[in-house]
Order: sequence, then structure tokens, then C-alpha cells
Amino acid sequence: MKKKVLCVLLMVLMIFTIWGFSGCSPAETPATETPAAETPTGETPAQPAEGEPIVIGIPTALGSIEGRDGVRAIEMAVEEINNAGGVNVGGEQRPFKVVTIDTREHEAGIPIHDALAALERIILTEDPHAILFGAFRSEVLLASMDVIADHKIPYIVTTAMTPEMETKIAENYDEYKYMFRMCLNAPYLVRYLNQMMDYFGSEFGFDKALIAVQDVLWATGTGRGVEAWFNNNGWDVVGFDVYPTGAGDFSSSLTKARQGGAQVIVPIFDMPQSGILVKQARDMEVPALLAGFISPAAPENAWDVFDGELDGLINFIFEIGPLPAAAVPKSVEFNQKFGEKFGESARLSLAGHAPGPSYDSVYVLRDAIERAGSLDGDAIVAALEETDTYGVIGRIRFDENHQVVYGLDPEETALGGAFQWREPGVRVPVFPELIAEDDIQLPPYM
Repeated sequence: MKKKVLCVLLMVLMIFTIWGFSGCSPAETPATETPAAETPTGETPAQPAEGEPIVIGIPTALGSIEGRDGVRAIEMAVEEINNAGGVNVGGEQRPFKVVTIDTREHEAGIPIHDALAALERIILTEDPHAILFGAFRSEVLLASMDVIADHKIPYIVTTAMTPEMETKIAENYDEYKYMFRMCLNAPYLVRYLNQMMDYFGSEFGFDKALIAVQDVLWATGTGRGVEAWFNNNGWDVVGFDVYPTGAGDFSSSLTKARQGGAQVIVPIFDMPQSGILVKQARDMEVPALLAGFISPAAPENAWDVFDGELDGLINFIFEIGPLPAAAVPKSVEFNQKFGEKFGESARLSLAGHAPGPSYDSVYVLRDAIERAGSLDGDAIVAALEETDTYGVIGRIRFDENHQVVYGLDPEETALGGAFQWREPGVRVPVFPELIAEDDIQLPPYM
């Protein structure tokens, strides 16, 4: 009898511990809190859900760092929700279940058709109730929209960034209403970059730039948006260079930047090889500030990976989460929980794009299902459109074309940000002002 009592006490203690890590607290605004459900005072904590599972499908580039960490973030949120009692579907508590398939779309030379075939396969074999994370490439996202329209499955993308998704929803809502995006899109990234370039002009007198981008839809679109801002604000763009996925030599752009007197280089890349650009810039002693997005330079362990050659680089974190910001307490909690679950080395290598919105997407989906009281796709879509909550990325609300609204204040919008690498290997948040811990500094090689 004593052993049974002890086992029960240990189980209750474990559930309270899991609940305690969720970081829930009553909101003081009309929006609701996302992380794990609270247990009212005096009531027994919820037991792990054991009903028929709600299947979440994840068809994406599992071999990319964004895919790796986005899936981990989803799995962490699913575990929290299931341990806290699962999802209330019309009075029945049911757990989430995650199924994945590798689309390999981040690899050079993989055709869109292969990624679509993987999407069809997971839909037909696993019959998911919703799809999270989704397409890695914007080209695949756009092609996927017709597949999703045929199957009428709620779909929340947390990586692909093309604004053409919203355009298609606006033009044919009934067909494409199942598509939502929680990550930053390219226009929001352009807005962030332009605000930073404006600061460079007013603070440092910069007026010459080179833009180097990856030959994928989101990156070229972002680059063209920044180029338009430069042209409209009196800057001289000394080069706009486009590199195929997998390219590993950026010396021609760096030579052009030096000869043209560029004070800033704007790189826009998500491929692993893009880190070579930083090394070549230092080897060639190019006196220009690098400020943009280089995916492998975003994680906290990148300083060691790049042998300390990142000093001065300004790198964007597309969505707060991997960069813990005191102004967004849940981003700090997210980092802590991620490290506890997957290990400190995994936390240090968190990607700069996807983990935050991927984690939040599970809670957004749960809340929508509970408000809908059903797993019907149309009912979930209607509930998703009414989302107003707080999470790792700040305040989460979808606009009329199903893009989460991003801005500068996490009390009002979701939040992206940027940091600057400083000796001895520290990421210092520098943008936007609300999360900045120091002013942007010119590196010693300028």
C-alpha cells in the first residue's frame, strides 16, 4: 500500500513539474497565453491524454537545420500539451501525434515534383488532421497550395516566405483558405532590413551597398525589395549578385564590393555553404559591414564553428525564440526548455528561422481545435482566423490573408530581430530598439 501511495505522489510531482516549465500566467490583454494549459487551484493536474490521436503531418526538408530544429520545437510543444491532458475536442481529451516525411527540398537539384510527391504521400498514408511547418522552399509552398485545397487540410507554414501565398488567398479565398503562415514573410524581412539600412545611413553616413542573394524565390524577392529601397533613398548599389544553391565561392562579389567602395554587404542565404562568404570576406580583408541573413552564422555556437571570424557581422533572427529576448519572456523560457529536452549543444545550434513559430503553431492549432470543438477542416480554419494569443514570437494574430502580423512591439505583434557578433563570441541583440542591448558598432576592419 505504501508503495502505491509513493508511486501516485511521484507521478503527481512529475506532472506538476511539467506544468511548471510551461511558463503560463494570466494575460492582462484580450489575447490568451499559449504555453501549456494551467490547472485551476485546488484541482488535480490533468493526466496525459490517451484517446485517439490528432495527427499532425510535417512534410519538409528534414535535413536542413531549420527543419531539424522546427520539428524538435513541434515535438516539444506536443509533449507539453499531451502531458497536460491533450486537446479537448468537443468534450473528449485527445493527444497530438506527429508524423514526418523528408521532402529534401533544401538540397540542390531536387525538383519541386519530388517535394509534392512527398506531401501527397504523407496525406494519403497518414491522413493528418493538420499540417505544420510545411514547405521549406517558397516554390514548393506555392505548388502545395492546390494539393492542400483538394484535401482541405489546415496548413500552418513556418519557413517558406513568399508573399505570393497571401496574394493567392486574396484572389481565391474559398480555394486557398486552409493556408496560414506564422513565420516572417519576405516583405516583413525587407521592412526590417530597410529600417536597419536607414540607421546605417543616418548614423554612419553609409550610401553604397552590395547585395548578394541565393537563387531561390524568397531570397531574390527580399534582395529586390532592399534594392528598391536603396534606389529610392539615394544609395548606390554597386552589385546585385545571385548565387545558385550549393555555390561555395563568393570572391567575385567581395571584389566588386571592395572596388565599388561598398560600406555594407547585404547577404540573403539559407544554404549551409553561405558561411564561406564570411570567411572569404575576412581573408580578403574587405572593409564592409556584413548585415543580412546567413543561416549557418545565426546559431549561438557559430562563433566556434567559424573560428572567431564573425566579429562585427549583423545577422537577423527571423523570429524571436532562438534569440532569447528579455522583452519576450517566453523566448527565454523556450531556450531553457529546449536545452533541457534536447541538450545544451542542441540549444546552442538553434536555427535562426523556424523554431519559434513552429513551437507556437502547435499551441495555436490546439486552441483553434478547442474553440472549434471539432476536427473539421473548415471549422478549424474559421477558428484560426480568430487567433489572438501570446507565444514565443510575441503576439500572434493573422491578417485577412492569413499571415501573422510582425512589427517592433511584441505586445502588439510578432517580432523578428537582429544581433551583432562581438568578441569573445557573444551575440548582442541590436534590433529592434525594444530588445537592443547595445548600439550597432563598426568592426575594427572598417
